[in-house]
Amino acid sequence: MPVPLLDVNAQNYPLHDGFSAAFERVFKTGHFIMGEEIAAFEREVLPITGASHALSLSSGTDAILLALMALEIGPGDEVLCPAFTFFATAGCVSRVGATPVFVDVLPDSFNIDIVDARAKLTSKTRAIIPVHLFGQCADMEAVMELANQHSLYVIEDAAQAIGAARHGTLAGSIGHFGCYSFFPSKNLGGLGDGGLLVANDNDLALRAKSLRNHGMEPKYYHSHIGGNFRMDALQAAFLRVKLPHYASYTEKRQANAAFYQEHLAKLPGVSFSSEASGTRLVLPQCGEGNTHIWNQFTLRVTGGRRDALKQHLLDRKIGCEIYYPVTLDQQACFAHLPESSLRGCEVSHRHAEEVLSIPIYSELNEPQKFEVVEAIAAFLN
Repeated sequence: MPVPLLDVNAQNYPLHDGFSAAFERVFKTGHFIMGEEIAAFEREVLPITGASHALSLSSGTDAILLALMALEIGPGDEVLCPAFTFFATAGCVSRVGATPVFVDVLPDSFNIDIVDARAKLTSKTRAIIPVHLFGQCADMEAVMELANQHSLYVIEDAAQAIGAARHGTLAGSIGHFGCYSFFPSKNLGGLGDGGLLVANDNDLALRAKSLRNHGMEPKYYHSHIGGNFRMDALQAAFLRVKLPHYASYTEKRQANAAFYQEHLAKLPGVSFSSEASGTRLVLPQCGEGNTHIWNQFTLRVTGGRRDALKQHLLDRKIGCEIYYPVTLDQQACFAHLPESSLRGCEVSHRHAEEVLSIPIYSELNEPQKFEVVEAIAAFLN
């Protein structure tokens, strides 16, 4: 049977009446920019961020960009960020005129390697952006220790990890800013683009709030040059419909991940570590102290067989995707950066050649999950 990588309608259709009511509510007010829908969503989403202040935004990308602007990161500054992640993390650093310095990631968690980050510090380093990739937190104790020792700002890219936690502390609430995305594929996915920026520092939050709307405070008076990073009121209303279901969406993803781990681990050549003898496929795992929300379930296929497995699954109409086939230090748009920004990302390069994500969305049913497992078993046998 076909198994899509993601089926947003399977999640959204049951909420059709709620979406229709939200649309009618906003439509009748005629208030489509900012207003009560935005304020209500920001109040309601705050508990799953663990922060004191929340600003709804146009996208997760704009959340990173706004954080950098609020911290006055710019030309002459360097920002440490992982080489293995989505483009927006480093793209935003470049957009404010700063230089991204690419840091390698760890073999098992896919998250930033603080030993490598420490080795790449310079007198120009002003910030670090740990990415909580695929739904679990980076080692934030190590990140904050490094940041405190060298007076660095910390911007958590939690685009894929809203509700994930590190030793009980929610992703995004640990650094100076936390950034989230409501892209439709996320655990809390909207009906279009959307993002969120959170902070615990009142002054930083107020500055970001002003910059969100052209640096305007009060109306028509501009003390800073900001941007138009506002979320639409209609998008906020739709997210309010889905927010009460967030916990169940994540619990189902966690159950799906446990199913895969249990059944795939029984197959020959499958392990939780690439160091195990005869390993052909490495399963992802939840790091100690982490609460994983499984935005993606990402396999590592060793021996140069990743693309063959991908084609095998696609031939069986099973959705899969490579996140990410080209590391950031290898992107053409960053080729002009100094060698010191690009060196030493060997683990990231290996991941780019090995990773393959399989369906994990919360509406997967048991026959679909068995279909995925059986297809992988057929490939390995």
